[in-house]
Amino acid sequence: MATTVRRAVLTLPAAPLGPENPLPALRPLDEMHVVDDRDRAGLPRDMARQIGYEPLTTVLPVRILDGYGRERTPTGLDAIVIENDRLRATVLPGLGGRIHSLHHKPTGRELLYTNPVLQPADFALNGAWFSGGIEWNIGATGHTTLSCAPVHAARVTAPDGGEMVRLWEWERLRDLPFQVDLWLPEDSDFLHVGVRIRNPHEHTAPVYWWSNIAVPEGARSRVLAPADEAWHFGYERTLTRVPVPETGSVDRTYPLRSDFPADYFYEVPDGTRRWIASLDEDGHGLVQTSTDLLRGRKLFVWGSGPGGRRWQQWLTEPGTVGYAEIQAGLARTQLEHIPLEPGAEFSWLESYGPLTADPGVVHGDDWAAARAETEQRLAEALPRADVDAAYAAWRPHADTEPGESLATGSGWGALEVRRGKYRLQGTPFAESTLGEQQAPWLHLLDQGAFPEPRRVTPPGPSLVSAHWRDMLETASAEPLTEYHLGVAQWHAGDRAQAVRSWERGLALAPSRWPLLRCLAVAAQEGGQRNRAADHYAEAFEDLCAERRDDGEAWTAATTALGHEAIEALLAAGRTDEARAVWDGLLPAIRQRGRFRLLEARLLLAEGDRAAARAVFDEGFEVADLREGAEILDEVWSALADEPLPEAYNYRMRPKS
Repeated sequence: MATTVRRAVLTLPAAPLGPENPLPALRPLDEMHVVDDRDRAGLPRDMARQIGYEPLTTVLPVRILDGYGRERTPTGLDAIVIENDRLRATVLPGLGGRIHSLHHKPTGRELLYTNPVLQPADFALNGAWFSGGIEWNIGATGHTTLSCAPVHAARVTAPDGGEMVRLWEWERLRDLPFQVDLWLPEDSDFLHVGVRIRNPHEHTAPVYWWSNIAVPEGARSRVLAPADEAWHFGYERTLTRVPVPETGSVDRTYPLRSDFPADYFYEVPDGTRRWIASLDEDGHGLVQTSTDLLRGRKLFVWGSGPGGRRWQQWLTEPGTVGYAEIQAGLARTQLEHIPLEPGAEFSWLESYGPLTADPGVVHGDDWAAARAETEQRLAEALPRADVDAAYAAWRPHADTEPGESLATGSGWGALEVRRGKYRLQGTPFAESTLGEQQAPWLHLLDQGAFPEPRRVTPPGPSLVSAHWRDMLETASAEPLTEYHLGVAQWHAGDRAQAVRSWERGLALAPSRWPLLRCLAVAAQEGGQRNRAADHYAEAFEDLCAERRDDGEAWTAATTALGHEAIEALLAAGRTDEARAVWDGLLPAIRQRGRFRLLEARLLLAEGDRAAARAVFDEGFEVADLREGAEILDEVWSALADEPLPEAYNYRMRPKS
């Protein structure tokens, strides 16, 4: 059959994402992949330089997604299916363009780990993320903020005259447009993926990219890559060079032989073909290869310890197979960002397909022979020259204008194109995609003033780039303008000026709580616990007085502000006021897992250890528990002498 592209609906048990958190993400990132400045001294010079280059400090202007739960119901997800006689790829444009499934028809094998559920968890830079398939990580160290966001999709003419699917969006952390072209040639066993990231600005931009591939982690599954060394990163936050395959007398190329979650960034020699494969006990599996620009290769393992096993269960459902991740990126490690010059672009081609190698060699004791066997089978299935030729054939088609629309992403790209008057061939950001969130910013762009809201409601999202900050600075100093200006100034690192803007807005604001909350965060970051507690208490009281209903927007604001306020009041030792905020929460909010944990902490602060222990004994699930968080362990240790119950054990590193 000729390659076809069609729409479909994939039905999965899914937990709804819930509303965005309306509070701007002012706090520093709690991303785990961070190396101390002192530890960079012994690293290769280019790696150390790129680790120190423009690390992200907040996820502004993106909002946090933390409103999901654990209750899953059958949900129809829009999908795009690309298939020929050999391969069928199922893509989810409403969830970052994730490839959910890659099915090899002749053998009937699924090449990826396909999660049978859609369960958000707090792993993305902005919260909600889910496991499985192939995801496109762009922006900064961590899982992309687009993990659970829609992207644009359309049919495009492929290099061979058939059809391919283009995915594209505007990545907001770095203000960069990108595209992913999915091309499955007729009769091919390999899906080609052309990627392009462009910098339309007049300044150099930091770029991050890792293609993340979930593969089944069978007891005898082995990950192979063309390397004899790797950079090991554990959740102790250290980066060390280790031999491959054995470290500490354990062969770490078998994912289940590690105790704790860890990353292994392979040191692929210059000039070597870039590839990585995961093969099962019979030598069957998936291989990913690319043109040379995509230099990095990585293995992530959950390990066999209780914390890793608990996370695996948390991300799917009991009785399903676990997974590991094999990845490919622009740098050697995920701690690095790479400069992209003004007007320039990065582009490359990746290929994904089935691979079979001699299992006796692949799983033998001779690592060099196992690598050579795998690389030879790859050369037979897809020669390196064919990947280069496919890239050369695809590259002129990257500018082809899309045809039939298959999915619609956000309106933020259209707003930026309107503002910057950018010409981005191949990735149109139509003004028809502009929506309610973009409307006030479009008014600022066209009229020079930020409109005051027609009704009392939590503020919409802020924009923080230099262009929008300049416009806010020259607009009339209305309270809402000062609020957004302060957020932009905070993002730019001018914290003193941000505080001044928020204080100016507060003097005349009919709605005080958004500004008070910003001032509370500023006080917290400045080490002023009591001042922060004062602002939080006043902000929550003002919100409760202003709240118009128990609808989604107001409930999200109450939930987010209430949680922050109680934590700040507890940190300041003001337990009675923390209890007052707790009493002001809606009963349904108090029953959520993160608030059950907060209740245990509040009871502990009040001296009622028995009641706090009872909260744990009754059982709760913190749906948005952050990757690497140890708060459950910490609170339990204050309550009991016995080991942390298995249901609460998400520990990702050894105890120090």
